[in-house]
Amino acid sequence: MIEIKPIQQCDTVIEIPGSKSYTHRALILAALADGESTLIDPLRSEDTGITARGLERLGIPVLWEGNSIRVSGRGGRLEGRGERIDVGNSGTSMRFLTALAALKKGQTVLDGDDRMRVRPMGGLLESLEGLGAEARSQRGNDCPPLIIESQGLRGGRTKVRSHESSQYLSGLLMISPYAQEDVYLTVEGGLVSRPYIDITLSVMSAFGVGVCCEGNHSFFIRAGQRYRARDYRIEGDASNASYFFSAAAVTKGRVRVRNFPSSSIQGDAGFLEILEKMGCEVLRGSDWAEVQGKELRGIEIDMNAVPDLVPALAVTAAFAKGKTMIQKIGHLRFKESDRIKALAGELAKMGIRVEEGEDWLSIEGGEPHGAEIETHNDHRLAMSFAIAGLAVSGIRIRNESCVNKSFPAFWEKLEGFYS
Repeated sequence: MIEIKPIQQCDTVIEIPGSKSYTHRALILAALADGESTLIDPLRSEDTGITARGLERLGIPVLWEGNSIRVSGRGGRLEGRGERIDVGNSGTSMRFLTALAALKKGQTVLDGDDRMRVRPMGGLLESLEGLGAEARSQRGNDCPPLIIESQGLRGGRTKVRSHESSQYLSGLLMISPYAQEDVYLTVEGGLVSRPYIDITLSVMSAFGVGVCCEGNHSFFIRAGQRYRARDYRIEGDASNASYFFSAAAVTKGRVRVRNFPSSSIQGDAGFLEILEKMGCEVLRGSDWAEVQGKELRGIEIDMNAVPDLVPALAVTAAFAKGKTMIQKIGHLRFKESDRIKALAGELAKMGIRVEEGEDWLSIEGGEPHGAEIETHNDHRLAMSFAIAGLAVSGIRIRNESCVNKSFPAFWEKLEGFYS
């Protein structure tokens, strides 16, 4: 457990690491390319390490060297032996590696920890079946362990249920160029987190593959396209920047974040606009952004497209005047924790009035007090509530090491606020 000490004055400059979303996708595409790719400034974290080890289990050499990763792609040819891949609690790794396993000849079993074993994957399994792979849940409950058996991906038309996770669609998009036939993907039930699909399409394009899109509903990938090995630089992680922007907001201080891609297509870069609506002042440069905290006011907002920002927003809202209503976030119940329930419970410990619904969270800002925060083994909860400790005394974070999932250097960066 770690106790966060309040700061007297917040005037800090922080540099953030590479994007987790871009690193995962670049690893997959570099593995599918023919030849060696170098990923520059990737995020080295628990989750990206799991994806890299999964690739190695599929016969793809991955070598971490300082601030880069060398990936020796094999042109879509994966090991044909039966393999068992353990993804721990990395949902991104589970979905992307499950899709990737459909390209190889043979069986792959993908499993994870207890939380992973209750996370639904049925939509992805159905889509893979539609493209010619045998994909099933070992226990018949649509959750891991998953068994993928394939003789290579046939292709064709399939529907994608992406209301639980946009990563179903991202995984299918990335493998589709290696199908035997053209692939047509039709989204059913609405698409959550569209900005993450845009990231997928951007990285695919950078590695040489194009996708034809019709809004959020249909995607066409021509067979026979191939990813090209290349050097690829990973931009800064807008999700990880959000915690430090929140720090400026709750302390009424100033924080500048460097290596922040102000013109990025990352949806989480939109946290700056959210803070502006809440009353903060924002400055932007070519590779930095700065927030000056002011009196905060509650807002009403649809967060369907940017769910990873919800924990940081919820904690920030606890310090605002009035009510903040966060809507269309039902898919947060299927993350590393049930984030709606967990946020409501931990904010209540701090004396904040919170109401929750199936897909919404209502927070009445007030005067938070110290509390012992249970992270529910959720990295985004740990980092968000740690920021509250900069503004009020007595915030203690249990299981603080869970931040290693996405931001191992978080506590070191937080120390920069005291220097």
